[in-house]
Amino acid sequence: MGGPNLEIFKFGLYLFIPLAALVHFGDPQWYQRHVVPYRQKLFPPEERTIKDLPKHQQAVRDELARIKAERIAKAQEKQQS
Repeated sequence: MGGPNLEIFKFGLYLFIPLAALVHFGDPQWYQRHVVPYRQKLFPPEERTIKDLPKHQQAVRDELARIKAERIAKAQEKQQS
């Protein structure tokens, strides 16, 4: 057994690590530097997101046709370049 000094050290470590992580990762400047740029890479820009989802089957089919047409046009443009 380690004794009371080891137990005090472990208790201090168990308190210190979560608090240090909270202080480091909870800093707003760190969030702005590291999380916001990654979020902008990961998710599409706000103007490209669909805010009103289609509720009827024909509206869904129209939206899928529009997306397919965009993909085909993009692929043809890429082949021509």
